[in-house]
Amino acid sequence: MKKRWIEPITLTGLKVVLEPLSLEHLDGMINAVKDGELWKLWFTSIPSPEKAEAYIKTALDMRDNAGAMPFIVRDRESNKIIGCTRYFNVDEGNQRLEIGYTWYSESYQRTAVNTECKYLLLSHAFEKLDAIAVEFRTHWHNHKSRAAIARLGAKQDGVLRNHQRTADGSYRDTVVFSIINSEWPAVRQSLMFKFNNQN
Repeated sequence: MKKRWIEPITLTGLKVVLEPLSLEHLDGMINAVKDGELWKLWFTSIPSPEKAEAYIKTALDMRDNAGAMPFIVRDRESNKIIGCTRYFNVDEGNQRLEIGYTWYSESYQRTAVNTECKYLLLSHAFEKLDAIAVEFRTHWHNHKSRAAIARLGAKQDGVLRNHQRTADGSYRDTVVFSIINSEWPAVRQSLMFKFNNQN
C-alpha cells in the first residue's frame, strides 16, 4: 500500500496538543462548540451539537479518501477539547495543502492558542512534509478570520467571487491567502515572537 504524504501525527506545543480526530472526541467537541454557541455564526461551518457526529464522519471521510488530516485541539493544562483544525485540499503531487476548518471555543479565542496551533501545523508542513505552499481560505465577511490569517504573515492571493453556495443558499466570496516555503523562516520567527508575547 502506498504511503500517504500526510500520516496521522500528534503535534504538541506548550499550550495545546493537536490530536488526529476520531469519533471518541464527539462529547468533547460538543462541549467545545457550546462555549460561545459557535454554530450560530452564519459565515462559518462550525457544527451545532446535534450535527457534530456528522461533522466528524465527514472529516474522517476526507481523511480516508482525499488525503486530509483533521485534528482536535486540546488545551494541555485542562485537557479539554477546545477546537478543531485540518490539513485538507491536499495536492500531494505539487506539495501544496490548505489549513482550514479551524475554530476554537469562544473562551480560547484571542489567546495564544491560534498562534501556537498555526505554528505547529506550519512547522510540520514546511519542515517535515516539505510543502512548497500552504493556503488559508475564509469567507469575505469573516473579518476576524481574515485579520487573524494576515497576522500570521500570510499574503492575500485574491478573492474567488461566488465561490461556493452556503447552507442558506447564498453565495460565498472566498478570500485566499498563502505562505510559500521561502517565506517560512521569517513567518516562523514572527509567530515565535507573537507567541512569546501573548503568554
